[in-house]
Amino acid sequence: MTDCFPQSDKVLTLPAAIVRRASWRAAGRRVVFTNGHFDILHLGHVDYLQRARVLGDALIVGLNGDASTRQLKGPQRPIVPAGERALILAALACVDAVVIFESPTAEELVRQLQPDLYVKGGDWSPEGGRLPPEAATARAYGGEVAFIPYLPEHSTTRIVETIVERYGHRE
Repeated sequence: MTDCFPQSDKVLTLPAAIVRRASWRAAGRRVVFTNGHFDILHLGHVDYLQRARVLGDALIVGLNGDASTRQLKGPQRPIVPAGERALILAALACVDAVVIFESPTAEELVRQLQPDLYVKGGDWSPEGGRLPPEAATARAYGGEVAFIPYLPEHSTTRIVETIVERYGHRE
């Protein structure tokens, strides 16, 4: 980031997040972890993150970097670069730390940070047998896993579709 961008002591490297996690553990704090792209932050994201934070004393967000977002969401994404998305997430009161990662899954972050609770959103269906790979990683060390429903009709894809519908055919 350049000097013209805001900074945040909440945007951490994985080694720094491990240190912060250790201090929270020593203080007896329950740590919640979630991950995602969080491209074009919207009400659905904020609702989800606030619900996740209520489940513990600290919330760490694993943020898919630009390369992993392109790999998983396609060549047109992300719309907002990872460094900016991280700062936007860090500005939320419910978020205690953000770690950018480039792998397709956050399994390594979960393995190293060992949150007390791993949370994922409503696009995953444990009843239907569709579990995120991070869930098995969390359960392997004794961590809990929870699923939070998404706020209906709120998604980055829907926002992009609305923009294209309203402004995509301008002359």
